[in-house]
Amino acid sequence: MTSLVALAMGTTRSGRQILSDITLDIQPGSVLAVVGPNGSGKSTLLRCMGGLLPITQGTVTLCGRPLNRLHRTEIARSITYVPQETRLDFAFSVREIVLMGRYAHRGRFERLRQSDEEAAGQALLRADVAHLADRPATGISGGERQRVLIARSLATQAPFLLLDEPMASLDVVHALEILELCRSLAADGNAVAVATHDLNAVYRLADRVALIDAGRLLAVGAPSAVLTSENLGRAFGVRAETLYGSCRTPLLLFHRLKTATGDHS
Repeated sequence: MTSLVALAMGTTRSGRQILSDITLDIQPGSVLAVVGPNGSGKSTLLRCMGGLLPITQGTVTLCGRPLNRLHRTEIARSITYVPQETRLDFAFSVREIVLMGRYAHRGRFERLRQSDEEAAGQALLRADVAHLADRPATGISGGERQRVLIARSLATQAPFLLLDEPMASLDVVHALEILELCRSLAADGNAVAVATHDLNAVYRLADRVALIDAGRLLAVGAPSAVLTSENLGRAFGVRAETLYGSCRTPLLLFHRLKTATGDHS
């Protein structure tokens, strides 16, 4: 398996440029964190790289092949995308929702196989929702629903995983579990990209960070090289101090910049 690559990629929406000149790759065996302010284009970037939104400039390639020349089923077997929010309005069971992740592996009218059931069962366990398997998806909490969507994504067994704010609706324990899950998926050889607002989690989560603002890539590299006070000030308008926890993991402490006076708060 080789990388998922965006080369000079850009896209517009309603005539407005959303992303411009993004060159980025998602590599097997690693986690890429995509960070930036609200409206910077993080979700759009992941959706373009997953083939879910058209691009208007540049290319996106999967294992060296242009994504727009691949059949949708082939893309679905290789790339899976978990949105930040998805409404589950029908009373499918959690197990049925997760089994929907096997759609690309079956013909239109083909029945479920044992391999589909096994993949879904493993995904339920890995996302810690096996105990919810027989519950209707409409009767679970927002955090549980997010983990079910992650389980559906895992059931695809796609080697490229794109997760949009996967920890946003989770309590502390389950957020930590998702961090650990992303790391273990990368350790298994998968390529994982996570859009997140949690800059402190990035140090524990990511091998590389892509910082974007106003649809442009400001920096990409190791967390310590990208999450600098200068870069964070430019993108977020904050001053950042770096502290260290007991395990020597960096922790960022933020101060809002008072742009009117140029002084720091």
